[in-house]
Amino acid sequence: MASDSISVLFVCLGNICRSTMAEGVFRSIIAKPPYQALIKEVDSCGTGAYHTGDEPDSRTMSTLEDNGILDYIHAARKVQPADFQKFDYIFAMDRQNLRDLQRIHQRVGGNAQVMLFGEFAGKKKAEEVEDPYYGARDGFEIAYEQCQRFSKNFLKDKFPDVKP
Repeated sequence: MASDSISVLFVCLGNICRSTMAEGVFRSIIAKPPYQALIKEVDSCGTGAYHTGDEPDSRTMSTLEDNGILDYIHAARKVQPADFQKFDYIFAMDRQNLRDLQRIHQRVGGNAQVMLFGEFAGKKKAEEVEDPYYGARDGFEIAYEQCQRFSKNFLKDKFPDVKP
């Protein structure tokens, strides 16, 4: 493991749609060289405990599977104070979850950089990953595309000398 390796946590509300999509996508990208030694840990969680212990939404899983990600397994969990010490980057999927995470971060401290994942949209304006839970399948496909783009842009930004 590289001494400058990093850890990343993805956060949405319930930890069954967006943050699990982001985690699955990110894991698939970093499973291949050259990123394997640069990322020490990846996880996801929710700001709410609504789905603790549940598997990801079936539409998240089918979207990942349709894009060749066949090995993703996760049980939903709620963000913990220790996460702000354990992870280098904590990425919120939307501004409301970002505000919730910032409040927790102020209370518990820690060295994590808490930010909107959509800061890595590659555009002038940050994007939110909209919650697809109450919508149709296309919302999950949009979330997948965003997670791919944001993940690749983050990795390029964090490791500019690494060529994928």
